[in-house]
Amino acid sequence: MLKHDLPYRENPMLRWSYSLIAPIYDLFIARPMRAVRIRSLRSLPMDVPKEVLLSGIGTGLDLPLLPKLHHYTALDFNAAMLSRARQHDSGLQVEWVLGDSMALPFPDAQFDHIVLHLILAVVPQPARCLGEAARVLKSGGTVIIFDKFLRPQQIALLRRALNPLSRRIATRMDVVFEDVLREVPSLQLISDEPLLAGGWFRGIVLRKPA
Repeated sequence: MLKHDLPYRENPMLRWSYSLIAPIYDLFIARPMRAVRIRSLRSLPMDVPKEVLLSGIGTGLDLPLLPKLHHYTALDFNAAMLSRARQHDSGLQVEWVLGDSMALPFPDAQFDHIVLHLILAVVPQPARCLGEAARVLKSGGTVIIFDKFLRPQQIALLRRALNPLSRRIATRMDVVFEDVLREVPSLQLISDEPLLAGGWFRGIVLRKPA
């Protein structure tokens, strides 16, 4: 496989840093994010079993909060994070995949719903990540997003100043969601609401028209 087929390799330090922080990630993220994760995941259907992709599953903090009726595919590019996630499956039907959210190893139109929690602002190419989600999503399906985004024309001097370092070791702070969505015209915005930190973190639902 060629290097350009694995776009996460654009930032090898990111893979190393997430391996390093995997054992302690939950200590800092689990409690403050739990309520907003629950709120975001309410967008999944609760009546009919579906195929759901959890792209960028991380340490699996979403898993105990998910409805049990669906079949899930949990993907992450980091083996250490994926190993931690396996400890949170809570009896769900889960298939585990080591792979890249920017180059998904799945055929077109495989999933009914896709969850992108705290991944679009982590990957080097967020539009490519969202585009891959759109590719593997069935017509009529939804993409459920929870992440931190700047608003168009938002100055955010401190976040932008920290971004050159933070993007290499943890997460980007300069992603403007509207710019990302503009590059993936096959998805339509259904809802967009502030969830945390004065609206920096947002809950967004997109749909792929039938």
